[in-house]
Amino acid sequence: MRAGCPRPQRGFTLIELLVALFITAIIFAMGYGAINQALKNRESLEERQSRLTAVQNAMRVMVQDFAQLTPRPVRDVLGQSGLPDLMGSPNGISLTGGSLGVSELGADSGGLGTSGGLGSSSGLGSSFGSSSSSSSSSAESASQDSGNGGTSSSDNQAPDLVVFTRAGWANPAGIQRPALARVSYRLENGALRRVVWPELDVTQATTPIVRDVLDHVKAVHFRFLTDARQWTDQWPPLTTIASSAPGGNQQLRLRPLAVEVTLDLEDWGTLVRIIEVPT
Repeated sequence: MRAGCPRPQRGFTLIELLVALFITAIIFAMGYGAINQALKNRESLEERQSRLTAVQNAMRVMVQDFAQLTPRPVRDVLGQSGLPDLMGSPNGISLTGGSLGVSELGADSGGLGTSGGLGSSSGLGSSFGSSSSSSSSSAESASQDSGNGGTSSSDNQAPDLVVFTRAGWANPAGIQRPALARVSYRLENGALRRVVWPELDVTQATTPIVRDVLDHVKAVHFRFLTDARQWTDQWPPLTTIASSAPGGNQQLRLRPLAVEVTLDLEDWGTLVRIIEVPT
């Protein structure tokens, strides 16, 4: 090379370009992985927050319902007899073909039967006076009467686990209706459903309002605290029913001191909440 001549310009070699592209690809891959993981974490966090909100809302609704429990019995669908302000049974409440009257209450071992007496374990019965058959099918115990906290038995739906009268039904639109409502809870297809009857003493034509308050529920259980500070999963308590005076209505207005709600969820396990019932 002669003196005074400019030096020729040199570019990147092919190997240098390949190394630079390889390093850039590694950086992009690391950045994409971090962004993708952040998006997945965000989606998971949103799902958990949504689930937490759903569980909290379900608990809040049940707390509000039981905190507003009022001693107001109702009439059966035929208007012939009274039903307690609160009824609960772990096997479901079956009220088909009759009514629960204090003067017809009889004593026996087991749960309140579907067709009489206290000799059946199928839940609160409807036409008390004779012992129910132990061979009653589950379809019969699942059928509900719309005037007693259930709907018609034609759809073979799940039975109500608890049914009660609550006050404090908001009426912002000023509709001509009472401030009391008949409410029940049932577990059907993995969903905890809340059923509301806009009328207390309803007829067969009354249409309830049904909505799901929580999904992915494996089991739900209600227990009630008696005046003797003992928990029972049957309400009204069997001992109180057996000792009630014929013709009285005090049994229909009996309320527990507290209600224990146990939810067995598919993702969160078992949740227990004790709700105090105002006296």
